[in-house]
Amino acid sequence: MLDPNARDRPLRVGSLFSGYGGLDLAVEYALGAETIWFSENNEHVSRIFAHHWPAAPNLGDITAINWNETPPVDVLCGGFPCQDVSTVGKRAGLAPGTRSGLWSHMAEAIEALQPRLVVIENVRGLLSSPAVRAPLEGDDDAQRNPDNAIPSGATLRDLEPDPWGLGDLAARPLRAAGAVLGDLADLGMDAQWIGLPASLVGAPHPRLRIFILARQDAVSDATGDRLNPRRRITRPSARATRDDRALASDHRPRAERAGWLAEQERRTGDAVVPDRGHLHRWGRYADAIAQWEHTTGRAAPAPALMKNDAGPRAEPEFVEWLMGLPAGWVTDPAHHLTANQQTTALGNGVLPLQAVVALQSMMA
Repeated sequence: MLDPNARDRPLRVGSLFSGYGGLDLAVEYALGAETIWFSENNEHVSRIFAHHWPAAPNLGDITAINWNETPPVDVLCGGFPCQDVSTVGKRAGLAPGTRSGLWSHMAEAIEALQPRLVVIENVRGLLSSPAVRAPLEGDDDAQRNPDNAIPSGATLRDLEPDPWGLGDLAARPLRAAGAVLGDLADLGMDAQWIGLPASLVGAPHPRLRIFILARQDAVSDATGDRLNPRRRITRPSARATRDDRALASDHRPRAERAGWLAEQERRTGDAVVPDRGHLHRWGRYADAIAQWEHTTGRAAPAPALMKNDAGPRAEPEFVEWLMGLPAGWVTDPAHHLTANQQTTALGNGVLPLQAVVALQSMMA
């Protein structure tokens, strides 16, 4: 187990598919870490991250990054695109060329950077979507390896059946989550996952998300020399000039950026009774709104406004509040984003407190 207090510098975090930084906030808070670079291809959304992490450079398009020239990190985190594993998408899975298929580039980053921890977030569909779309009718599967995977005389031992995740049955093909976990195992990492709804931390909406935590500690080299367990060669990032940078004696992890999460965590689970004002304004939603107002420490903004003849439109400030973010984290005019761009960024983001609870649960 990594102890954030047992080192002279904060853990260094590399952020992929960064969005507005919701997962990064959780990682920094839970591990006392500091994000040193990020990768976000959406120019509009990248302004938000750059504003809150001004010292962290944006490496840009993940498909164009040279990982051999990237500063090493202790933790790599990211929520790769969910469109092709979402239950409301076309369920194309992680196939090459799909947006969710960008997972393969995150796997390449893990292999090259060899972080001690990997944190992944995605939608519930990761558990049910097939790893790749079913073959088209008439596909003769010409590239299939005709040989058996196991020699005829071999005996299977100590195998835990997992028909849902790993495709043990023909009627239940390999799921996207099984493919991701399998890739992490191939990369020499021990992984665990958990699914949590946002309502578990008091948010007034379900928004169930899957979180995966993978670590290298469980597969470190027997000699204790921090060797790559698959190739038995010393990692390039193990050089003293990279892993053990000189730091001032008074250097401490920077918690101020995510410090507000401590108050949210402290208030989670408190009993809250809505007042008459809540009942009058929110009706049957009064209990949920009052609970989240207490947890976030601020009143709920107006949920929607009428826009000409188009009907009500969700207000970005309200969506920002639903995500448990400080006021203005995404909607600050300094980011120069339109209302639609703000709403899109928020819809693709991670609720930080939810991610904190998931990380703490898996690290316990």
